[in-house]
Amino acid sequence: MSVPQYRKAAAIALVAGLGLSLTACSTKSDDAAKDASGKVTITVDCQPVGAQKELLKNWNDDVAEFQKQNPNIVIKSVSVGEQCNNPPDFTARLAGGTVTDVFYGYMTDLQQVLDSGQAMDITEYANKDTIPTWDSVDPALKGVFTDGGKLYAVPVKNYSMGLVYNKVLFQRAGLDVNNPPKTWAEVREAAKKISALGNGIAGYSEYSAGNTGGWHFTSLLYSQGGQVLTEDGKKADFNNAMGKQVLQNLKDMRYGDNSMGARQLLQWGDLLTNAGAGKVGMFIGAPDATQAIVSQFQGKFQDWAMGPLPGQDGAAKATLGGGEGYFFKKGLTPEQVKAGLKWIAYQKLTPGKGQFDYVRAKPQNYPVGLPQPLLFANGSDAQKKELELRKANANVDTANFAIFEANQVPIKGEPRNAQAVYAVLDAAMSGVLTNPNANIDALLKTAEDKVNQLLVAGS
Repeated sequence: MSVPQYRKAAAIALVAGLGLSLTACSTKSDDAAKDASGKVTITVDCQPVGAQKELLKNWNDDVAEFQKQNPNIVIKSVSVGEQCNNPPDFTARLAGGTVTDVFYGYMTDLQQVLDSGQAMDITEYANKDTIPTWDSVDPALKGVFTDGGKLYAVPVKNYSMGLVYNKVLFQRAGLDVNNPPKTWAEVREAAKKISALGNGIAGYSEYSAGNTGGWHFTSLLYSQGGQVLTEDGKKADFNNAMGKQVLQNLKDMRYGDNSMGARQLLQWGDLLTNAGAGKVGMFIGAPDATQAIVSQFQGKFQDWAMGPLPGQDGAAKATLGGGEGYFFKKGLTPEQVKAGLKWIAYQKLTPGKGQFDYVRAKPQNYPVGLPQPLLFANGSDAQKKELELRKANANVDTANFAIFEANQVPIKGEPRNAQAVYAVLDAAMSGVLTNPNANIDALLKTAEDKVNQLLVAGS
């Protein structure tokens, strides 16, 4: 759920009434077998759309080079338009049974894909033979796509949240840009100083609508050491002291200090619009939030920096991580699965190739230097190679992320049924940010009951 790939509440929308053609990426049976020459063919979605000319060329160049290196494999690329950004499109194709052989999904989509009965168990095929960097991939990310001990997808992008802050406003408020707040008490004090600058500036800003409130509640809860659901995923587990502390911190800043601005019920674009206009001192986000501020909301890269997610009384216990991966359609042959894994390895998991081809990306003015995607375990061989290439080709100031990278917080994945759970938790977040008399206990109890009902209905 990083910024460019943010999925809205429609992730749980019904397919009915979408008016989509479900034949665009269907695969024929003859694609599922070797052709007369013995080549293995697989269809793969999320080829860049035609308007993304450079990205499309890069993809096609990668396909050509991969097939040159693997002459027994044919990659049939499929562009499905907005499927890879738009939950209703994804849901429609999943429901219609027309996903490609190797199909893209978010970490929050695992349950939806499993419920559809279309996910293939790829546990026995994912290894160093098919993915040379497999041992370097963060085990926590593999776990996100694992259910009942079985692996159903390969992670290809990941992010984790930290404290994004405006260096210009920090300086104006007399704060040290090289020493961002490490605890929520320090965030509160810094927010008061920044908001005192006036002119509609919010010292700290937060989401509370469109599932983004629940998304951020989850990260804030993780910082406290909590979890949204019990370990078995069957019950809500946030109506406790840690959940109350999350909402109390926000309520104190919003109404005790008036340091969060008057306008609330912010969604993704609302907050980043304000940030791009220089009206936000701090917020919780992933590294690519700064990219969106610049590319979509007219901000400046040099104004922004990141630190680790603050904790309650010290370092955060954990932070929210999310991202995306590729699933494999049930019924593929072993040869097809291995071919798909090799393609993913080349395009998504090899430093210097595909998404990590920083030498190619730099002159194309795609940002190089952001500490994302965090796919490889810290200290692993692949992580060291990727970091070396990233630094050598950086076209953004990596110093702005140095504190974030030097103080890594353990990553905890998104809960099951994440989008539906986030929608419920929006109400708790909006409650404490729009009502000075909000009853935190009541908000959490109501949310707990609704989440438990949701989990029962989905079991």
